[in-house]
Amino acid sequence: MTTRASRDVLGRGLRVLGRAIRTEPRLFIVGTAGSSLFGLLVIANAYLVGAVTGHVVVPAFADHRVGAAELCLVAATFIGLSLLRVASIFGRRLGAGYMQFRLQARYRSAVTRRYLALPPAWHQRHATGTLLSNANSDVEAAFVPIAPLPFAVGTLVMIAAAVVSLFFTDWVLALVGVCLFPALFGLNLVYSRRMSPRQIRAQQLRARVSAVAHESFDGALVVKTMGREADESRRFAVYVAELRDALISVGRLRGLFDPLMDSLPSIGTLSVLLLGAWRLEAGAITVAELVSVAFLFTVLAFPIRAIGWVVAELPRSVAGWERVQAVLGAEGDLAYGSSAPARTGPAALTFDRVSFSYGGSAEVLHDVSFTVPAGRTVALVGATGAGKSTIASLAVRLVDPDKGTVRADDTPLPELSVAALAATAALVPQVPFVFDDTVRGNVTLDRDGLGDDEVWSALRTAQAEGFVEKLPDALDTAVGERGTSLSGGQRQRLTLARALAGRPRLLVLDDATSAVDPRVEAAILASLRDRDAGASILVVAYRRATIALADEVVFLENGRVVATGTHHDLLATEPGYLNLVTAYEQADAAREDESVTA
Repeated sequence: MTTRASRDVLGRGLRVLGRAIRTEPRLFIVGTAGSSLFGLLVIANAYLVGAVTGHVVVPAFADHRVGAAELCLVAATFIGLSLLRVASIFGRRLGAGYMQFRLQARYRSAVTRRYLALPPAWHQRHATGTLLSNANSDVEAAFVPIAPLPFAVGTLVMIAAAVVSLFFTDWVLALVGVCLFPALFGLNLVYSRRMSPRQIRAQQLRARVSAVAHESFDGALVVKTMGREADESRRFAVYVAELRDALISVGRLRGLFDPLMDSLPSIGTLSVLLLGAWRLEAGAITVAELVSVAFLFTVLAFPIRAIGWVVAELPRSVAGWERVQAVLGAEGDLAYGSSAPARTGPAALTFDRVSFSYGGSAEVLHDVSFTVPAGRTVALVGATGAGKSTIASLAVRLVDPDKGTVRADDTPLPELSVAALAATAALVPQVPFVFDDTVRGNVTLDRDGLGDDEVWSALRTAQAEGFVEKLPDALDTAVGERGTSLSGGQRQRLTLARALAGRPRLLVLDDATSAVDPRVEAAILASLRDRDAGASILVVAYRRATIALADEVVFLENGRVVATGTHHDLLATEPGYLNLVTAYEQADAAREDESVTA
């Protein structure tokens, strides 16, 4: 890394520290005050040792006796000074530690809130493992220098006081400190320049390993069933080896730096002893002064290293901070209005000349217009890639259209408040997500006003009451991570019950019953149509029996609405629709034959 780049990293690192101090000024003051007091007490302790040596120990050897009162006074003084140092260390560590943990907690919460505010399209562009790293490892790295920062500031106060005291003691010995302290700072600067690229690379590799590991865990079933365990292990090993090498490189440099930092104060102590002996012989200083200065140099090594710790961690802090800021500054918010639902009961959904594309690529939907009348069921039918799932996402405002308007009743979705939108529309996706919780917890999601009666009612409508009753603890049964103790159809019915428990006015089913038996699916749809104060239903449908239950069908091809009408009308008037539905029916029959054979 060039000198200019190193300075840039140092400057950015100092800006991060400045931001942290402005965020938690009181805790920083507490930590710095404790550290400064500790540094001054270190100097006071050195001069106390010198005074005891010169005025108590030396005379005792000369007179071959020592008074008990003098010994008690010395002991009391050392004990008192030690207690003050303990108090200063407590204040320093309390302020620094609490400051660091509060900042990490604050920014972890900020990153998480930002994730929740960003639309699904943004999340789809970023690996889950990377997002986990942003919220955990990167936030932690950004504020690693906070722990030694007050100590380093207190050390600067100590060094300034030490230089002043040295000049008051003897100007010749003070010159040793004047030469030593810049050497220590220079060594820290060189160390920072060497360490910067290593720390930045290590932090980047941490995120990469996290992303690969999460992908491996998510794809464990595929890896196992395809016999790719060895290949996946080798792929992961490559990234782990890179991270290992990067961390070893950091460790090697630190291993070289630490002995050098330890040796400089020792060299200063030897220099003080040599020069001090000459000054003592010349009568320029006393034994007490020589011992005080020599002892002071021996205890400077550890506090001064705090500066090196801060400087060493700045590159990692900058890397973590910039990755966190990339999340906090990400664009793509869905701004919500303040409108409440205009009415109660089933909602009408209207798509008015809607077009949409993902990330500026080719349009997925082109000028789409259709209506789901209040209280009616509309089926979306189309080949893979026709835009059905995109319409489902737009209907519950996971994304906003590039052109056109999506309205619930007469209100555009962006004008609804978050609470109003959640009360109006609910999406049940094709791939269900079940939390590692009980059945009750998965259905209620801790929403207010949802007791066991409401849970059982939702389960009954979703045709899930029967299998839940047979579970060991019924509603209190823990279903495992992602519902591993349940079948695919049971997970789909559980997530459907979750949506129904909130009594939405519009229910969007994105092939949400594909894993259940056709007869169960028919019972679910019939139950949805007949439930008290029912909802309008927009269903992405593949099975012919499901499509036939809809009041109206919207037929899509290549992101366009080709035709709308009843199932029977479209069979008679649209050859493309007839061919597609027939193909669905043949595929269902083939799957049923395979199931029977198995």
